[in-house]
Amino acid sequence: QVHLVESGGGSVQTGGSLRLSCAASGGTFSELAVGWDRQAPGKGREFVGFIGRTNDDTTYAASVKGRFTISRDDAKNVVYLQMNSLKPEDTAVYYCNAGRKYYGQGTQVTVSS
Repeated sequence: QVHLVESGGGSVQTGGSLRLSCAASGGTFSELAVGWDRQAPGKGREFVGFIGRTNDDTTYAASVKGRFTISRDDAKNVVYLQMNSLKPEDTAVYYCNAGRKYYGQGTQVTVSS
């Protein structure tokens, strides 16, 4: 069983940056791919990106590619989502998941114009 906790959300202005963290406890986190999804108010959950077992194995949604970067530090059992050049349409609750089996509770990101 892997328990995930997201943190780092908040409110920023357009063009700002935030770094979200997904901290894991229990299980074999380092062996799992970790993904980020988001859900905006009134919309369905949207894929943001994921990272495989190494930092060079990443995939991003077209809407965030070039602005967001996912990395992992397995020594700390943490995966990061660095978000730059934020836009109002990035406003959502961001969720991490491990292996599409374990999910965190989400963290709110609000980008104002």
